[in-house]
Amino acid sequence: MHHNHPQSLDAQRASASKENVMDIHAMFLTCPAYMDNDGTTRCGLPAEVEYRYTVNSTDGPLESAKINCPRGHHFNGPIECLIVPEQPAATAVSASLPPPPTVQRARLRARWEGERA
Repeated sequence: MHHNHPQSLDAQRASASKENVMDIHAMFLTCPAYMDNDGTTRCGLPAEVEYRYTVNSTDGPLESAKINCPRGHHFNGPIECLIVPEQPAATAVSASLPPPPTVQRARLRARWEGERA
C-alpha cells in the first residue's frame, strides 16, 4: 500500500514564499487618449500596464498590453499602437509635418489592400 507523506515544513515554507511573492515593478505608458475632437490634445497621464501578452500576426508576434489611466481611459492592443509619439520641439517643426489623418488612413488602406492581393 502506498502512503502519501506530507511535505516537510521547510518545503511548505519554500512553496508558500514563492506563491506570496508580489511583483512590485509597475510598467506605465503615456495614455494615448485624445481629449478633443480635433485629435490635437492627448490625455498624457501615466497609464498602468495591467496585463501584457503576445498576439500572433502574419508579420510575427506582436507584444501587446491592456492599459488603464486615472481618467478612466482603457486600451487593449499592440504596444506599438499604444505608444504616443514624441512631439517635436517647437524649433524643430517645419515643413516635415505628418500628413493629416485622412491621408494616413488612405495610405494604410492602400497598403492593407496591396498586401491582401
